[in-house]
Amino acid sequence: MKLAMLNGLTAQQFLSEYWQKKPLLIRGAFPGFKDFVSLESLQALAQRDDVLSRLIAEREGAWSVKQGPLKASDFRGLKRAHWSFLVQGIDQLVPAGKALLSQFDFIPHARLDDLMVSFAPKDGGVGPHFDSYDVFLLQGQGHKRWQVSQQQDQTLIPGAPLRILQRFKTEQEWILGPGDMLYLPPRYAHYGIALNDCITYSIGFRAASHQELLVQFLIHLQDRVTAEGMYEDADLKPQAHPAEISAAMIDKAAAAINQLTWSKGDIAQFLGSYLTEPKPHIFFDPPVRPFSYTKFHQAAEKRGLHLSLKSQMLFAGAQLFMNGEQVTAKGAARNILIRLADQRALEPLALPEAASELLYDWYQAGYVELG
Repeated sequence: MKLAMLNGLTAQQFLSEYWQKKPLLIRGAFPGFKDFVSLESLQALAQRDDVLSRLIAEREGAWSVKQGPLKASDFRGLKRAHWSFLVQGIDQLVPAGKALLSQFDFIPHARLDDLMVSFAPKDGGVGPHFDSYDVFLLQGQGHKRWQVSQQQDQTLIPGAPLRILQRFKTEQEWILGPGDMLYLPPRYAHYGIALNDCITYSIGFRAASHQELLVQFLIHLQDRVTAEGMYEDADLKPQAHPAEISAAMIDKAAAAINQLTWSKGDIAQFLGSYLTEPKPHIFFDPPVRPFSYTKFHQAAEKRGLHLSLKSQMLFAGAQLFMNGEQVTAKGAARNILIRLADQRALEPLALPEAASELLYDWYQAGYVELG
């Protein structure tokens, strides 16, 4: 099916021709798009200690970054600066943000990071830079000039608190207005400059480095592996250098370490837990007066339910992953829970006991909410 938000391309055409390959400008991707956050609401969110935010300013070539929570006073005295402030995880705070992300379901949820919203007055921005992830830049109110480059020179300004390119050479340039959208693959240098007061919605898709995956996988394994035996050297012989680590000792240690093995199933378990693990600043709100199990089951079948905005849910085979936790489900219960993972909501329907019991545990934890 052709998608207007992709310039009339099908999802397959976009993924084959553009995804992680080259930029795509989409005029009128969301016709009549209306902001669901304002400058005032963004500033209020930026002042919360459970929200990630940044205030970035540039004065005569000198850059500064103020990490949130921000204060109202942080926005004073910026008249002579070029500035912008950014709020992460809007999809976990505003229902309309989660609804916007659902428009991008042609990309697996496992690749999704979050929705970041930024505000910049005239001439504001965060400088020329590149990201290591895929991003769709959707323009809300105002207009922004985007300059992009596939340059190989990624030298950064020394000493700057941001990863700002020292030399930036524009190869393409566009002005985006409300409802326009620009897709950029990883490591494409780009520079956004506000032409007037504007709000930009950045839909980011994570791309973990191999180093990060390896380190996190080893951390995942440390509580899940066992090795029999202990170091033995009944065949020990005198050494000319008592401080030397002998070749024999290295071989014995290598034999012990080589006991470590893993399967695709282990990797699937790691990915499910790793990709759904809540970020450190995320906390869930259990119901103040939770229903009993019986009342919950009846209400869920009558009213349906949905994931909390903060919840992340994925699955691999029979394994389901909710906010870093792994559970197993089979048969009808598995099918219903997969529907919840895909759609983030369940309409009123009959719930098998196995699914209802698990959902009740998640309800008590604040992971799911009744409709």
